Amino acid sequence: MQKAPLAIPNAMVLTVRAAYESPPRAYHGFAHIEELLGHWLKFDAQRLWQQRADTWLAMLYHDAVYEPGRRDNEALSAALARHEFESHLPAGSVDTDRVCSLIEMTAKHGRLRAQDLDDDARLFLDCDMAILGASPERFQAYDRAIAEEYRDSLPGWLFRFNRRRFLKRLLESPRIYLSEPGAALWEKPARENIKRAIQQGRTALAAGAGR
Repeated sequence: MQKAPLAIPNAMVLTVRAAYESPPRAYHGFAHIEELLGHWLKFDAQRLWQQRADTWLAMLYHDAVYEPGRRDNEALSAALARHEFESHLPAGSVDTDRVCSLIEMTAKHGRLRAQDLDDDARLFLDCDMAILGASPERFQAYDRAIAEEYRDSLPGWLFRFNRRRFLKRLLESPRIYLSEPGAALWEKPARENIKRAIQQGRTALAAGAGR
């Protein structure tokens, strides 16, 4: 684990790594978590986290349960985190309710207002959305991986419709990123990536209609 702010028993490490391998995931695997923990470290070096252990643990567990198409992945991930903390960590060493609340917030990406959240929550959510502001090549790889994850759970046309609607909602929002550090790093490239993805989706639909 990347410079964890608290000691994690090996039993927890094994459980969380196993969780991210089931089912096999094209994007939401442990590599995604390692990328997020890298963002956590960058902002920790700037001393931006108020609750260091809680935000780190929320990143670690937020996608522990992930089945494309399910509406309760976040709630189940929070429940797993709660069980693990109660089983393996000393009482009071983390704010379990806070960690679970952060995890469950990730079900509402694009529908939360910055003014309704504290600094840690805004930055935590922005880290989870950082991939939208990655390089064009990295964003395209992510977009393909999401489609791959949904391949067996949704018809292709329905996935494309839902995906385009989600991306359009983000693009139409005043700000994609809720924190000042997140917006400074990722807002502009994210908007460029999303515009490109929407346009490419339109082109693909038009080509399909012409066959």
